[in-house]
Amino acid sequence: MIVMVNYGVGNLFSLERSFNTIGQEVVVSESREIIEKADKIILPGVGAFGDASQKLKDSGLGEVICERAKAGVPILGICLGMQLLFEKSSEYGENEGLGLIKGRIDPIAQYVPRGFKIPHIGWNVLNIKKESKLFKYLSDGDYVYFVHSFCAVDCEDSVTAVTDYGAPITACVESGNVMGCQFHPEKSGKTGLNILRAFCEVE
Repeated sequence: MIVMVNYGVGNLFSLERSFNTIGQEVVVSESREIIEKADKIILPGVGAFGDASQKLKDSGLGEVICERAKAGVPILGICLGMQLLFEKSSEYGENEGLGLIKGRIDPIAQYVPRGFKIPHIGWNVLNIKKESKLFKYLSDGDYVYFVHSFCAVDCEDSVTAVTDYGAPITACVESGNVMGCQFHPEKSGKTGLNILRAFCEVE
């Protein structure tokens, strides 16, 4: 059973529809009991890191996600969901993440040349840096769709792909059974569907 965590800040409908397109059923749930039974977990998210982190904490869902991660359940964070996998974020003050991947989240503006538009919106190339379970059906140079103003840094050991936006920006991460995409697979056409398909096949 693939469970998409519903904690009030995700683009759930589009993601669910993308999984259905590749023939996969997804259970959307905010129930701890259901998430504990999941074979795979999707952590979506749009919006501000601090608000999302607090919602995960208040609901107890952050705790259960961490428990399932430690038990070896494959977890995929998408956009803000990926950022929440990290230790902390400097978005509007310092906020704690789930700590499943080493590193932090900083404003993109600190790393890209002046004049580059923030947020980073649109199609951009994936530059693959190392093997990943998510890249089973991908090729270096495939395009994906980004919408974000913050990025993961100090996470070299887990970075599997970057994109060039005047500077290398973390696009994908993987640490054991915990994976993340900064871009939106559900908005990335065939490439995005292939990433979701590969995640569904992770054992």
